[in-house]
Parts: sequence; structure tokens; C-alpha cells
Amino acid sequence: MLAVLALFPFSGAESWIVNIGIFTLMYAVLGSAWNLIGGYTGYVSLGSVAFFGLGAYGLALTFQHIGIGSGFLPFALVPIIGIAVAIVSLPIGWIAFRTRGLPFIIVTISLVIILQYMALNLTDVTGGAPGLQVPQAPFPPGTYEEYFYWAMLVVFALTLLACAYVRRSRLGLMMFAVREDEDKARGLGVATSVPKYAAFAGCAAFSAMAGAVWAYYLSTVYPQFAFDGEFLAMGIILVAYLGGIGTLWGPFVGALILTPAQQYFAYSLGGSQLYLIAYAAVFIVVMLFLPRGVVTTIADRALRRSRRRKQAVEELATAESESARDTPAPVAAR
Repeated sequence: MLAVLALFPFSGAESWIVNIGIFTLMYAVLGSAWNLIGGYTGYVSLGSVAFFGLGAYGLALTFQHIGIGSGFLPFALVPIIGIAVAIVSLPIGWIAFRTRGLPFIIVTISLVIILQYMALNLTDVTGGAPGLQVPQAPFPPGTYEEYFYWAMLVVFALTLLACAYVRRSRLGLMMFAVREDEDKARGLGVATSVPKYAAFAGCAAFSAMAGAVWAYYLSTVYPQFAFDGEFLAMGIILVAYLGGIGTLWGPFVGALILTPAQQYFAYSLGGSQLYLIAYAAVFIVVMLFLPRGVVTTIADRALRRSRRRKQAVEELATAESESARDTPAPVAAR
């Protein structure tokens, strides 16, 4: 699948389609990163947007104060920014994990609001409402989007590989134990703080990496968009729930459905906010028919179909053996 995605720009797609591909991969990264904390540990967080914005401003401030040039060099800073934001997230996680359930959601969304107001008011650092300018990449106009598409694809591949590793590791088993029953897991000897902090830091790192690529692509970082606690935060959770939380490919499937749909409705319905109604209708329809998400529901149906087929084969074998046992043996001719 990653190879197919890497070859997508060579399919002759126009620039606006590649642009949709960039945002689809961005939401896939954000949904997969959120899956680490929300899908694997069961802590529903709205703070992914905060780390996304920190990654965007991290790259913009690096341009402002260090002058790293342009071209491909800023892409090399993306993982460094992700690691830095992950380290910053640890003391935030220490505060947030003192709560559970609804208070945890409130703490994480409060973090987004606080950072947005700081970005708006600390004008000497963040530039305020006019935002921070990032030097535009000197890529050819005809292939400008393709380089950012591949950069976002690399971030998505790293996020996906990390999620795949966690699902098969002892750390992932600890995360799933916390999700099912944290108190019982602690009673059985699981160090519950380890998987929670690891999931929180992983979510922060990959979300920040996506924000850094996004900032370099748009060339301007605005507080109201970098810390969009309404549309962006809900979009991340919708992507994860639509595809199937706790699954590996669920966030990607959700992003593949919702992001092009949102772009299409926004274009067809013009500048009004009516496209949000159509955007929500897509999610409602899928939830009515696929209540556990696309990947989870399809997997459950395939499992039930396999079990029914196996049961039918076993019943047929049992019936044949009983029939053979009840049939009298032929008498040998003298």
C-alpha cells in the first residue's frame, strides 16, 4: 500500500488532486497518531491539535531565528521537531494523566485553547493574528505539490510502522490492558504510567511532524488554523472513528473517505458553511451502517462469515460420519 501511495504522483494526477492527497495523508498521520492515545490506551484526547500547532510554529520559528534556508533541508528538521515536541509533551502529560474520562478531555482541549491565545497575543514571538511567514520552497510549479506529498507520506509511513510495532510489542499489550481496565491492570502489576506516557509522547511527536510539513507547504502559519480546536480536532477523531479506532489501517481509511468528501463538498457548495452539513452526513451514514468503523465492521463480518463456513463444513463432516456409521456393512458373498 505504501508503494502504491508513493507512485500516486506519477499517475498523471493534476496538482489540485495531489493537494487533496497531501491533506488526506496529513489526516491519516493525525488519526494514526491519535490512535496511539485514544485507540490503544482508551484516553480520548483533543490535544493532538496542540502538538500539530507546536510542530508548525517550531518549523516557522526555526526559519525566523536560525535561517535554515529552503529546499529539502527543512524536511530534515521535521523529525527533530517531532522529538522536541514529544519531550515538551511529557510534563503536560504528567498534568493531564492526573485525571480520567471527561476531565481528561477538558484538560486536553484547554491546552489547545491556551496555546491558541498565546499564539495570538505573543506577537513578538508568533507574529500574532497575521501569522508567521515561512520561505516558500523553490520547487518547480508543475511538481511543487509532489515533494510535500512524498514528505507527508514518509511521516505517515513512520507513524504506521510505529503503530504496527506497538501492536505487536509488550508495550502495546500494556496499552490495551490500560484501555480495558486500568485499575485491574495496575492490580496485576502493569506499570500503567509507562504506556500512557509513551502513547502521549508518540501522539505528540507524529502530530508535530505533520504540522511541520503542513507549515512548510502553506508558507504561512496562522494561530486560528494551527490550533483549530473545532474543525481540526473533530476531524482527527472523526477520521479515527470512521475507519475504526484501535486498528492499524482504520485512520487511513477514514481519511481516504472524509478528506476528499470534505474538499468536494466545499468546492461544490461554494463559500457557505453548508458543506459542513454534507460533511457530517457522510459520517452519519457510515456510522449507521458501519457503527464500529469501516475496518472493524468489515473484519467482524469477514470473521463471522468464516466461522459460519467452518461450522457448516464441520456439520457436514459430522453428518457424513454419522451416516457412514449407521449404514450396515455389506455381507460378504460365499
